[in-house]
Amino acid sequence: MTTVAGETIAEMRRLLTGVRVSQAISVAASMGIPDALAEGPRSAEDLAPAVGAHAPTLYRLLRTLAAAGVLTEDGERRFALTELGTVLRADVDGSIREQAILFGRPEMLGAWGNLEHSIRTGENAFSALYGEAVWTWRARNPEAQSQFNRGMAAISRPIGPALAEAIDTTDGDVIADIGGGNGTLLAAILARHPGVLGIVFDQPNVVAEAGAVLSAAGVADRGTSVGGSFFESVPAADLYLMKSILHDWADPESVAILRTMAAAASPTSRLLLVERVLGGPNDDLEGKLSDLHMLVMPGGMERTLEEWRALLAAGGWELEGTKPLPAGFKLIESNRSAG
Repeated sequence: MTTVAGETIAEMRRLLTGVRVSQAISVAASMGIPDALAEGPRSAEDLAPAVGAHAPTLYRLLRTLAAAGVLTEDGERRFALTELGTVLRADVDGSIREQAILFGRPEMLGAWGNLEHSIRTGENAFSALYGEAVWTWRARNPEAQSQFNRGMAAISRPIGPALAEAIDTTDGDVIADIGGGNGTLLAAILARHPGVLGIVFDQPNVVAEAGAVLSAAGVADRGTSVGGSFFESVPAADLYLMKSILHDWADPESVAILRTMAAAASPTSRLLLVERVLGGPNDDLEGKLSDLHMLVMPGGMERTLEEWRALLAAGGWELEGTKPLPAGFKLIESNRSAG
């Protein structure tokens, strides 16, 4: 019989508890616990009415989060936020509260619970479980769609300034953010480049929120929203931007999207993708977990640089290079193929 060191067993157990820790954090974010602790330490009994909880059971959640380093517990059973826990507050710069809530949603947990089906069959776990694609399901569930939009905006928000800095524009350029959600990313770009115009393009039920976001950023006079399907047509633009869109789709659908943009593009149009570029063997756990997430939720995949190059070429674009962005993303720059 093979003997395994106790430390190795302990490390595997730590990995196995990851989903439990994640769910505890998601519940705390959803209930507004970090926000309720913003003013200082509170006991479970004091906190329970503010967050709508059963005090003895709330204590069990809080002490678990304290053991995980999200909170800290003092000798009088009062809890305070740690620096780590502060990022779950809604009112802090760089908050990931909405992302934490999104990761704990039942439909997402259900899809991950169906991972084995995907691995055995190659099929999308969400569609197999719910009987339809996640995009169709969200279109029928506006609350879930809105939460997804907020979660994606939380991911996009810290990337926006770095992306805006990395983009080269000329006054008068029109930037079309294809699959741009509620306009968070485009708003950051327009704020940084006052001489350009912008279009947020997404499904009609998604871009319905974009007007308010552009107005709040003070760029509504240069930004508009257009609803439609990127499998059918997209607006004409000098620069096309897509963040975390093509990774949602397998190669055939991704090529179709790229060809739709190529058909609308001029010979001088450029394409900027904000995506992950998968690392090599034994590396990039975050990217490879994201790849599995694409498998079980929308049915897409993360790609290596060479896979991106081949995909772009098949869709009518030529990869020119990449630039690093925050949070593990890359800016993948492409030009319209001569052919």
